[in-house]
Amino acid sequence: METDEKFMRQALNEARTALERGEVPIGAVVVANGVIIGRGHNLVETLTDATAHAEMQAITAASSALGGKYLNDCTLYVTIEPCVMCAGAMAWSQLGRLVWGADDPKRGFSKYESASAPSNHPLLHPRTTVVSGVLADECGRLVGDFFQNVRK
Repeated sequence: METDEKFMRQALNEARTALERGEVPIGAVVVANGVIIGRGHNLVETLTDATAHAEMQAITAASSALGGKYLNDCTLYVTIEPCVMCAGAMAWSQLGRLVWGADDPKRGFSKYESASAPSNHPLLHPRTTVVSGVLADECGRLVGDFFQNVRK
């Protein structure tokens, strides 16, 4: 858990960078062998691209660093539960492990998974392991505060 918290803090730093840019504050890092090989934060507004989510940015950077499309031996840390699009990208990259902070009950991919298979995640690659809730309060508060300020 200590390692997961360490890398989630790096994802939180990415989320803060997004916030500084006026983006929804979500951040992600991809780790291989204890080293960050990909970083990303939301760039949807900056790039006017609905696919420019933090996870997509981090996966692209990690794939480039590895020189290949498969992330079997990697862990992706993201501050908020990924959406269906990002879960699909993780499946295609055969991500080894996914760790997220706060759940996203409105847009998170697990909302769309079958209640008959609660222990696995059919939208992800079959070998991807999942850990949720790492620094959940801090991750959730960052996004919650952002949207509260937007609605003022």
